[in-house]
Amino acid sequence: MARRISRATVASTIGTALEWYDFSLYGTAAALVFPAVFFPAGDGFAATLSSLATFAVGFLARPVGGVLIGIMGDRIGRRTMLFLTLVLMAISSTLIGCLPSYASIGVAAPILLIALRVLQGIGAGGEYAGAMLMSAEHADRRSRGLNASAPTLGNAVGALIATGAFGLTAAVMSEEQFLSFGWRIPFLISCFIGVAGLLIRLKISDSPEFHEAKEDNGVSRTPLRDLLTTSRRQVFAGMLISVAPNVISYVPSVYALTYLAKNVGAPAWIGLTGIVIANLVKLVTVPTAGWLCDRFGRRPVMITGSAAGAAMFYPFFVMLDTGTPVLVWAAFVLVFTLCNDLTLASQATMLSELFDVRYRYTGVTFSRELVGAVVGGCLPFVAAQLSEWTAGYWSIVVLCSALCLLSTLGALLVVEPEHLRFKGNPSYAEA
Repeated sequence: MARRISRATVASTIGTALEWYDFSLYGTAAALVFPAVFFPAGDGFAATLSSLATFAVGFLARPVGGVLIGIMGDRIGRRTMLFLTLVLMAISSTLIGCLPSYASIGVAAPILLIALRVLQGIGAGGEYAGAMLMSAEHADRRSRGLNASAPTLGNAVGALIATGAFGLTAAVMSEEQFLSFGWRIPFLISCFIGVAGLLIRLKISDSPEFHEAKEDNGVSRTPLRDLLTTSRRQVFAGMLISVAPNVISYVPSVYALTYLAKNVGAPAWIGLTGIVIANLVKLVTVPTAGWLCDRFGRRPVMITGSAAGAAMFYPFFVMLDTGTPVLVWAAFVLVFTLCNDLTLASQATMLSELFDVRYRYTGVTFSRELVGAVVGGCLPFVAAQLSEWTAGYWSIVVLCSALCLLSTLGALLVVEPEHLRFKGNPSYAEA
């Protein structure tokens, strides 16, 4: 059966789910808990901005970690790097759960929080790219979309578990108990999750494409230099196609929680439930989007997802403003699930095919994580500030829609694999 999900894909996806639990947990806590725990009391808006800024710090560390891990991954192998990223994420998240509050140690609390967030960002910078490449490089070329997109499902499952753990802990405690110690429990669980992830990843071998390239031509001793001297056009295209996935991921999953709480006055459970529902639907939409990439091509899927995302941000905020649970949940599903999954699946497949295997890991992390730092990490902070300045969401809508359209341009710069270039179809012509 040509279109099968490989064993390496299953192991990579499960490992990514366990690891992304840590990263997703931080985003939820940054929006709902950290302003009250790690920053001075008094100015709630300033504390929220400061907390979202620490969220952005993790993204700023991701390009550094991504490039370093990518270079080592191209020289040593993908499998070893996936062990390293898992250890970094588990240690940093567990230690966050042990940090004293601002009331206990003052300014040292946010400083330590930022240091651990940087460590977490370094690990996350190489994690998703490594899992994606392991899945894609073990797969048959005609099922590469399905396999390459599978770690995206791992992201969703990890986020689902994180949100569920956070929401359940908040539900069984009073607000005072939760802010005092309850929020720490999901972070401390990261220690056990890290061990489980390591055991799962021990069962997979390194990429056959990497082994073959290593035997035939040897590994590149300077993968970053080789990338930038031979593949600048591909790097530019990779950056553009990475814009929309970041916008459609982090505005709904991070900033929208803050918007619902601060601007709409909705209880926290409404937004958290919306994230849970949206991630549950991803169990179907992610593999479907991957299959669409194999069936119709990567480019049409990316263009559809990014253009739909651009069009949906205005109705998204209109639905959030109602504060009505069903409408809020529908808004999350429309943007964070349907539009987002089309862009994520096509991005994963395109990136795994853009670069030569000798510097592919470096190429994927360099192009993806730089955009993640600028767009994904900073956008929740920027959106919160724009909302304060303009007393509404119009400026946020315009910015997010414009950014999404950049990925449609990037898709046009990507050349489809040969088996997807249909004769007589000019959209698949060699660029």
